[in-house]
Amino acid sequence: MTRTVIIGATGHVGTYMVPRLVEAGHQVVAISRGQAKPYLPNRAWDNVEIRSMDRAAMEKDGSFGPAIRALKADIVIDMICFSLDSVRHLTEALADHVGHFLHTGTIWTHGFSTVVPTVEEAPKRPFGDYGTQKAAIEVHLLEEARLRSFPATLIHPGHIVGPGWAPLNPAGHFNLVAFSTLARGETLALPNFGLETVHHVHADDVAQMFMAAIANWRASTGEAFHAVSSGALTLRGYAEAMSRWFGHEPRLEFQPYEAWAKDQKPEDAQATWEHIARSPNCSIAKAERLLGYRPRYTSLEAVQESVSWLMANGKIG
Repeated sequence: MTRTVIIGATGHVGTYMVPRLVEAGHQVVAISRGQAKPYLPNRAWDNVEIRSMDRAAMEKDGSFGPAIRALKADIVIDMICFSLDSVRHLTEALADHVGHFLHTGTIWTHGFSTVVPTVEEAPKRPFGDYGTQKAAIEVHLLEEARLRSFPATLIHPGHIVGPGWAPLNPAGHFNLVAFSTLARGETLALPNFGLETVHHVHADDVAQMFMAAIANWRASTGEAFHAVSSGALTLRGYAEAMSRWFGHEPRLEFQPYEAWAKDQKPEDAQATWEHIARSPNCSIAKAERLLGYRPRYTSLEAVQESVSWLMANGKIG
């Protein structure tokens, strides 16, 4: 039986991936800092060994990597590594002690989009601490794979959505007021001409890609893959589609970003800038070719499932 350790297992993707692993016959060990529960209940979790580890504290005293190594996993899936020091600590401990190491990255490693859809091998110019650190992690893991045969695979999700949490909305932030405005048939203001892009992915499609990478070890090790839907959305197209889904003809207005931002909460305006400055639009051709990746959900289908859950739970009205 394959022994698989997931670090950060109770997050969005882990909620879907753990049942997939259990059903595939893996012996799953879920690592989390506290006693967090998955976003959605599933009886598969009854068959999971759950262990509590404070990663940040254990990395400070050098015990985290050895503790993971001591679990004697065939596969380690790291969902929550955010710094180069953190990944170095873990790869040093696991070198020659793991058959497959899978890391959750981000499409923000690309920074600004240039030629779209962006392929994984495109030159990367990340900005901001998150994207920069994740890009450094990618460089490290691919070098370890190439130079020392460390069996690493990187999965770079887009904007993850699914029932239980708020999707990135057509205004480029996470405040549910944007969906409520569209649901009431009211006018939604968008920055610029609404032509910047966002690229969603359903959490279960990310889980699907992890499973495909595990099943195709030779093709996936030493490689990075985008985990996104089949196509990105412009903010305008996204808003128009959601308006019609709510039963209204779109009512939109457009303002230069600086003018638009003055009428938004500062944190919402900043979140929008972070997304539209990057305007991701990523290719999945490599994952289709090497892993047989076929996302079940389009961006809109994934968002609409999430919004349906929010409406059913009184979060949008």
